[in-house]
Amino acid sequence: MASDIAIAQAAKLRPVADIAAELGLDEDEIELYGKYKAKVRLGALARRKPKGRLVLVTGINPTPAGEGKSTVTVGVTQALRKIGKQAVLCMREPSLGPVFGVKGGAAGGGYAQVVPMEDINLHFTGDFHAIASAHNLLSAMLDAHLHHGNALGLDTRRITWPRTIDMNDRALRNIIVGLGGLNAGPAREERFVIIPGSEIMAIMALA
Repeated sequence: MASDIAIAQAAKLRPVADIAAELGLDEDEIELYGKYKAKVRLGALARRKPKGRLVLVTGINPTPAGEGKSTVTVGVTQALRKIGKQAVLCMREPSLGPVFGVKGGAAGGGYAQVVPMEDINLHFTGDFHAIASAHNLLSAMLDAHLHHGNALGLDTRRITWPRTIDMNDRALRNIIVGLGGLNAGPAREERFVIIPGSEIMAIMALA
């Protein structure tokens, strides 16, 4: 069988605006990101009564080839559409770090995947960048507070707020920041987590 990326690149994509219309969404209820990607505006929920059933795929042991939750979720959605149900798939954006690791992307696999696969696995609509910026702004504010007198009396040995980057970089898991003299702030231990592990991501997911 052809590779995942070969299958994805050979797929004939439909304009996302046509798919939105098929689902009953008006033009003003979607925000387009090019021809094949879009977001559904929150206002679309307010205009509709909740109706339907939710199938939640929470965990599965992947096969040696890597098929797991994403592939099963896409396959189930395809099967429901095949028998005439109006099924819609919802998956979280893949983390960029594992995409370049052994795990690979998170858009499904084989003929049970979401396209455009490369766009989804690589930055998608830019939400991860926005979350990382918000998270690291708080990290910078924390270090600025420590540098300018530490009025709250924070114990730098007990700070648990990390920085975040969407990359599997072992060298950044445990580091020392604040080196470079008086203008660099107090030296202390620091660590990075990938963006899905960010508290800002958790807040957004629960909002």
